Amino acid sequence: MIVLFFGDVVGQEATEFLIKRLQQLRDHYRADLVIANAENSAPDGLGTTAWQADSLLAGGVDVITGGNHSWDSPESVLALDNPRVLRPLNLTEGVPGRGSLTLDVGDETVTVINLADACAMKSVRAAAGRFVPAYQAWTEATRTGTVIVDYHGDHVLEKQIFARTVDGAAAAVLGTHTHEATLPLHVLPGGTAFVTDVGMTGPTGGVQGFGYDVFVAGMRSSGNPFEFGIPRPISGPIVLGAVLMEIEHGKTVRLERLS
Repeated sequence: MIVLFFGDVVGQEATEFLIKRLQQLRDHYRADLVIANAENSAPDGLGTTAWQADSLLAGGVDVITGGNHSWDSPESVLALDNPRVLRPLNLTEGVPGRGSLTLDVGDETVTVINLADACAMKSVRAAAGRFVPAYQAWTEATRTGTVIVDYHGDHVLEKQIFARTVDGAAAAVLGTHTHEATLPLHVLPGGTAFVTDVGMTGPTGGVQGFGYDVFVAGMRSSGNPFEFGIPRPISGPIVLGAVLMEIEHGKTVRLERLS
């Protein structure tokens, strides 16, 4: 089974960029499953609108994962009604959306699980008082067939420890959230692919795909880069943050980065 995973899609331009190339990429790599983290794909970079979700799914993405921005707008929350749009699993009941999906890929069963670390979720109002540690959620989750994890987190250490902990039980633990692609690609001894951060599919020249002037003004004004809010995604050349995995019997046998 060939799996393509795209890191955080940032803004409208990046969404359209990916949609235009998805079918070509699927065909070229003979991908059986395509997953994309799209929690920043809205025009303002905050959340996923119904248009982005529907367009990505129609364009060739099979599962959309999320993170701390999954509830940033009412439309983002509505997008979570789609069973193929995930948000972090490790929350108690009552938060909109679902954190895992089991689907048939050819003659194989695959479970996609979306998790997040505490740092990524600390300022999410929808998750206030409802956060559950990622490994606890993993142990309680229904996992059928080949398991692929989007681990949306800030901390390199936590990502690495989690991957080692589930080595052999997950086919892949793929880090998202920092938008900065990490160079090393790992296939752990038990057959789990691990990437600290897949990186963003988004515009270059800014800060994590966003314009930087507002952040700089806040930093200079009070030392708080978020004093004046979060700017819109910058317009610029799009970088592709993606990895390809070849998985056999629930274990990764090949892992490479696409650019």
